[in-house]
Amino acid sequence: MPSIEFSADKRDIFFTLFEQIGVKEVLSAEAFQHLDEETLQMTLEEGIRFATEVLGPHNRVWDVDGAHHKEGRVRLPASFHKVYKQYIENGWNGLIANPEYGGQGFPELFGVAVKEVHTGANTSFSLLPMLTNGTSHLIEAFGTEEMKKTYCEKMYTGVWGGTMCLTEPQAGSDVGALKTTAVPQGDHYLIKGTKIFITCGDQDATENIVHAVLARLPNAPQGSKGISLFLVPTRFVNPDGSLGAHNDLECARIEEKMGIHGSPTCVMNFGENDQCKGWLLGEANQGMACMFQMMNEARLGVGVQGLASGAAAYLSALGYAIQRRQGADPKNFKDPNAPRAEIIKHPDIRRMLLTMKAYVEGIRSTIYHTGLYIDLSKNHKDPEQRKFYHLLVELLTPICKAYGSDMGFKVCDMAVQTYGGYGYTQDYPVEQYLRDVKIAAIYEGTNGIQAIDLLSRKLGTLDGLRFTTWMTLVDKTLAPLSNHPLQGLVAQVKAAQKQLQESTLVLQQQMRKGNLNHGLLNATTYLEMFGNFCAAFYLTHAATIAHDQLQKHIEKAHATTPEALQDLLRKNNEAAFYHAKICTARFFNDRLLTNNHAIAATILSTDDSAIDILFADEQEIHS
Repeated sequence: MPSIEFSADKRDIFFTLFEQIGVKEVLSAEAFQHLDEETLQMTLEEGIRFATEVLGPHNRVWDVDGAHHKEGRVRLPASFHKVYKQYIENGWNGLIANPEYGGQGFPELFGVAVKEVHTGANTSFSLLPMLTNGTSHLIEAFGTEEMKKTYCEKMYTGVWGGTMCLTEPQAGSDVGALKTTAVPQGDHYLIKGTKIFITCGDQDATENIVHAVLARLPNAPQGSKGISLFLVPTRFVNPDGSLGAHNDLECARIEEKMGIHGSPTCVMNFGENDQCKGWLLGEANQGMACMFQMMNEARLGVGVQGLASGAAAYLSALGYAIQRRQGADPKNFKDPNAPRAEIIKHPDIRRMLLTMKAYVEGIRSTIYHTGLYIDLSKNHKDPEQRKFYHLLVELLTPICKAYGSDMGFKVCDMAVQTYGGYGYTQDYPVEQYLRDVKIAAIYEGTNGIQAIDLLSRKLGTLDGLRFTTWMTLVDKTLAPLSNHPLQGLVAQVKAAQKQLQESTLVLQQQMRKGNLNHGLLNATTYLEMFGNFCAAFYLTHAATIAHDQLQKHIEKAHATTPEALQDLLRKNNEAAFYHAKICTARFFNDRLLTNNHAIAATILSTDDSAIDILFADEQEIHS
């Protein structure tokens, strides 16, 4: 029976990894010759155990206790340190990292799955490893050999932490407006400025914290083209690898937030005494290009956060709906003496549960496939195939981030609604999932920015090659399914594909004509349309696989009548799982994919009311 407290959907995770995607192609790459399918399965089993037995029980505790800023330092909840020590000793921090620097060398696809269960169990905890790995990867990609030798292993193994420092009070998401400076001083630079919203900018779980800081050199070009990236350690590292003096940087305060209370969000001051030392990472004035590597990794991670919170909230709501008795069974609703029924028997509850399940499984498959494409873009033997998958990764990253976090929040909201009044209280976990996941639509580039990036950069450059590459993949996948017993679902996806192509063409034509407002007004809903299509595509593909497996169970049990099939589903968990996959795809295509019709209509509309309106008091900013 599903648990009200955290649990992971092991069966669907394993299905997506090992039955729908398959790992043979990934494991054939030279980089993964030290792994096999059995090792992946055993490691994932252990990852789920760590999430449910270690991380999950601390989620509410850290939400209540929170991080605190005392005497110039950030203090994490008391039990955080023991859990983190166990986490890094088990090798989870460097699971997908380069073995040359202490990593385990697992595929990105597999790392995404482990990240889902760990993040779902405890979002506050998961942010420290995510930022640390991203910063270390930056150093590995753009640092000198000395930097790599000094920092990468310590960070990949979790002994030292890492952050990305972009945002400033006056700039917000407009990173090009930053004012932090970097002045050459011998073999280093003096960094001076203030950064805000820095996740784990200070914490007491690691011995050192290494910051990736964006700053502007003297006489650098204005805007984002004049930004450089710097490595700024909290403590200097001596030639023998030991830690030296403290750098001139400090956490001024931490934010009081809606959620993720166990993760400190810091205001960081660099160079208050004009002695903050940093070292250039990559080329001068190329900081944004370098940082985008880390940001794109983080954006996929944030999409996983949306998936993870939604998955945890759905399973909690399912567990509650199975246990909670309220009202009579609808078939006995006129009988005042009828026994109280479990609320899962009420059609509206079932609608909400299946909506949650459909979004979660559609997002899971979309993000996991994107993890697969990352692996193939780096490790496929054919250079042309590496380019092919790289284009897919570029296209799907903003969709994973924005759609994953938006729909993850929607699922959490629906989970609260399923609980009713109890869902609004802290007696149950779903209200925390809702609070913790909201930030995912905001940081690493707001979802509005992701939508603009999708429309302007991912579709508007390379003559639309990323989009046509995606359509090629879709056509290749659907072609063998045209005569499948579930061809009705396949036909729905093909119709949605055509609708997406037509809507994309309209937006591109309007943008080329210089009608930027039309594109910008429709960007967010267009991304939702794209995300809906991705979910329907992968859910339908999964359903065809499930159908074929279900048929084997039906034939073995000779379940040739509807009554016999229902009996099979009650007694055979595997048959019930495959049947549920088919129901989920059918529900999504019939009830959720249809939202794309309304979005397509808005894209065809010439309405500019949002531009034309003058809001109350807005005239003051125009005067």
